Order: sequence, then C-alpha cells, then structure tokens
Amino acid sequence: MNHGDETRAPAGTASFLRARIEADLREGLYAGRRWAGSPGDAAHHRGAPPDPARVRLRFPPEPNGHLHIGHAKSIGLNFGLAQAFGGACHLRMDDTNPTKEDQAYVDAIVEDVRWLGWDWRAFGVEHLYHASDHFEFMARAAEALIADGLAYVDEQQGEALRAARGDFGQPGTPSVWRDRPAVESLARFREMLDGAHPDGAMVLRALVDMASPNLQMRDPPIYRIRHAAHHRMGTRWRAYPTYIYAHPIEDALENITHSFATLEFAEHRAFYDWLLAHLVRVGLVQAPPPRQFEFGRLNLEHVVTSKRKLKALVDESHVQGWDDPRMPTIRGLRRRGYTAAALRRFVEATGASRHEAWVPYAALEQALRDDLEPSTPRAMGVLDPLMLELTNWREVFGQADTEPCTAPVHPRRPDLGERSFSLGPRLWIDRQDFSLAPDKHFHRLAPGRRVRLKYGVIVECTGCRQASDGAVADVQARIVPGTKSGTPGAGEVKVKGTVTWVGAHEAVAVEWRLFDHLFASARPDDSDCIDFRSQLQPQSRRVLRGYAEPSMARVAAEQHLQIERVGYFVSDRVEHRPDAPVFNRITALREGAQR
Repeated sequence: MNHGDETRAPAGTASFLRARIEADLREGLYAGRRWAGSPGDAAHHRGAPPDPARVRLRFPPEPNGHLHIGHAKSIGLNFGLAQAFGGACHLRMDDTNPTKEDQAYVDAIVEDVRWLGWDWRAFGVEHLYHASDHFEFMARAAEALIADGLAYVDEQQGEALRAARGDFGQPGTPSVWRDRPAVESLARFREMLDGAHPDGAMVLRALVDMASPNLQMRDPPIYRIRHAAHHRMGTRWRAYPTYIYAHPIEDALENITHSFATLEFAEHRAFYDWLLAHLVRVGLVQAPPPRQFEFGRLNLEHVVTSKRKLKALVDESHVQGWDDPRMPTIRGLRRRGYTAAALRRFVEATGASRHEAWVPYAALEQALRDDLEPSTPRAMGVLDPLMLELTNWREVFGQADTEPCTAPVHPRRPDLGERSFSLGPRLWIDRQDFSLAPDKHFHRLAPGRRVRLKYGVIVECTGCRQASDGAVADVQARIVPGTKSGTPGAGEVKVKGTVTWVGAHEAVAVEWRLFDHLFASARPDDSDCIDFRSQLQPQSRRVLRGYAEPSMARVAAEQHLQIERVGYFVSDRVEHRPDAPVFNRITALREGAQR
C-alpha cells in the first residue's frame, strides 16, 4: 500500500464514509493513540510510539466459506480508503466458531484478497490477524465484566432462552439467573472454559437491558460452550466468544479507527459501543475506542450471496463446485474470466451508500469489457461449426492448397504484432452465419448473397446440402476473384456482411463453454422468494465443440482473448490444456448480445 500524504479517496468511493474519516482526522480524534507494532490491550500499547497509520481499517471475514462479490465490495472499500488516507488495512480472520471454520477457507481468503490486488503490509508490518489470537484476552475481559456486575452465567437452555428474549412487541423476561452473585458466575464461567458442562447447558450473557427496543441489547450471549476442536487452537478452548462480543474487542486490540460494516450489523452498534466503553473505563483497551459505521451491501442482480444458499448450490450439485464459473464467489468469477482489475473497477464505480441497492449484472460485464478492450488479443473461432466449401478454389488459387492471411493481434495496438493463418478450399463457419430463408435484416451468408470472409476473400453462396432431417449439412460458395483482403482493388467490391471462419486444414479443436445467469429472477435472494432453487435456469451452462484459428493452440491457462464477433473468452484455469483447449465465455461484446 502507498502511504503518502494523499487524502483524497478514489473516485466512486462512498462520500459519507470518506467525509467521516476526514472529519475525524481534522479533529485529531485518534492522533494520540499508540501502536506497539502488533495488536494488544491498553498495557501492551502504553509507552509505545504514536501510531504511524493515520487510520486503521480492516476486512474481517469469517473463514467458514469462500469470498464472493459482496466481499469484494468490502475489500475494495476498506483497503481503498486506508490507502487513500495514508493508513493501514488489516486482514483479520474472525475465527470464533470452531464448528464451521477451516484452515482451507483461511488459505483461500488470503489467496483471493491477494489476487484482487490488495496487500495488508503497511509500515513494515504484515497485518494478518486472527480473532483466536485474542481468546485469552477475551476471557479476561469477560471476567472483568462479571466482576463489575455486567455479565452473568445463565443456565436457561434452548427454547427457554430464546423465548425470554421477547420480540419487537414485548420486552424480554429477565432470567432467574440474572442476579446471581458475581463470584458464582465467575466460577461457572471458568467451568465453561474448562469444558465441565455439555454444549448448550449455559451461556455467559452481558447484563444490559431486557426492555431495550433493540433486541441485541437484551442481555446478549457473549460466550457459549462448544466441545469442538478449533482449526488453530485445537482443544485448548471449550467455550468460545460470540461474534457480537469478539468483534469490537478485535477492533480495539488492533487499533482500528473506523469499523465499516454492512447495514445488517447496524443493530449491533449499540452493544459495540456499550462493550468498548466499559472496557476503556476499566483500563483494558486503549482510548478512544473504534466506532462502527454502516453502509448498504452490494446486491447484484441474478446472484445470491448468502453463504448458506451458496453452500446448498454446491452440496446439491446445482453447480460444479465453489469455483464454478456461474458462482459469484471470487474463485468462480476468476475462473469465469473476470479480471481483478475489472472487479476493482466495478466495486469502486458502485460506491457505497447508507441504503441497499440492486446493481444490474450488466454493470459488472461492462467493467470487464472496459478492462479487456484496450489490450486483449483477438482471434477467430467457430462455436457451432458448419462446413463451407469454396467450389472454385483451383480457378482462383491454382495448385496452391492454402492462401496465407494475416490479421492484427489487436486492431489498435500495432506493437502487439500480427497473427497468421490461411484460407483453404474447406472452411468452418458458424452455423448462425448461414440462413436458407433470411429476412431483410440478415446480412450474412444465404443462397445468392455475397459476404466477406474476414481477412480473406469475398464469396457468393451457391447453395447447400441438407441432411434427411432438413438440417443444413454444408454450404457451397464461389470466391469472387480479385477480392483478397489487402490486395489492390479488393475494396471496390462492396458487401454488407462479414463472416469469421477457420480453415479446416489448420483448425484447432476447442471446447467452448457458454454461461448464462444461474438464476432467471433478477432478485433470487429476495426474502419474498419461496425457494431460491425454483429460480435456477436449467440451461445456464452449455458446452459446444468447435474450432479456433491456429494461434490459439499456444494459449496458456487463464489467458484472455476476444473471439471476433462473438465475445470475450478465457482459457479455463483448471481444465485447459494446449492439447485439449477449454475456453469459457465471460461476456458478449455488447450488452444483451448473448447467444
């Protein structure tokens, strides 16, 4: 990350969050804070040098699944604002639930954030942290709350515990354990930590306000028993902190200044402030504490981002894994062919507001086109092949079996050079480029019509052969002499249509994978939808066997290409091999031009 004096956030970044940071910097709110070089409590930072970071932000995923497009929004927002204001952004694993988390997810998250182009190293320090690093402090802080009469062990269980909370129409019911002596709660809490009781037997609750209109303030559980091995801590712990308790403590220990969260966490803010105010008061964390601010999450049309629903898609084999190109995971988007730059461009352009909004999927596709258009190599390919026979080949080219042709690698980048291929008497064209009964808007090949074979010659269709079922088996055409591209006088013969092609003699066999939206509904994640599975499109993935020009035989995995007149493609990063090419279409050349 760049740590200059620049304080202007990138264009498109949420103005209200930028304004909040600017106001706090003007007031010097966090100017007096100390930083000992690593996270820690107030004593750890006391006497340390002033914090070199003007702001500290964080991206705190729970390692219980793969990152998705919504996370890309939070990643870009936090890392981007930290960079813009000369600060640091931490990558933190919120690993407080051992039953759902795994090291494999941790590794995947690290890889995905790096691939997106962000780095958590700042001021000579790698800021990669784990909530589990602070379990000792969290237990100590819990004991301090108990001693201060602000937490108690509640032995209500299951449904009774949930029912006592009440709802928006009625206050909660205080537990019979709410007034138990602190010494008794402390003993019970230590028994919880030591594993002396079964799961669900009791919880540690903060003592706040059972009549609060905010349900999160009705004595929320802050520790629960979990007899499960932690992927980092093993069986050291038998009781684990809840998210609502752990998250603000992690922020405080890491010297976070601004804790940005999506709107569903707005109701957590009151407890966030309540907890940190008490921990500052008893001298456990540094003052002033961080503050939480909420923004609307990114909702992308035709996409679900619920981890539960994404897991169901994988587990029920509706998709072929977490990196299926139809999935909105970072891994799926990468395999589909979206570039890190395009994703950053997209999330920056959408900004952030205080309200949730739906973004058309077309906006993501356009960000991809904007990124690829200036430099992506071109090639010709045929997705649904139909044979074209040039019946007067010998009349035009004599005994030559092929005729060399060239084309630019990129039409506006002469520095990228040219690619070579050749015409022959038998070519592959795309089936959709021929019609037996064309309408007036069809300007491609049809009986009696002329088209230009791109970079080649003009041909006039003389007919076709049909199979017994009526399907067109192959097409015949005559070359119009003197029309070879680049030769004198070739431009004097005018035609309305141009068709791409591949010479049958040098064609590279390719597996083309075409993708559509996984969900037909624009808002499949909407709560009004009875079952998101009912919105699945049965033909969201199609596989075609076709051909490509010879230059594509040398394409490595995860290389982007524009197939002329068809769209942007990428060689599959998992299954593509030079001897068995697999290309995924990312998007068409124009919005709405899918086929």
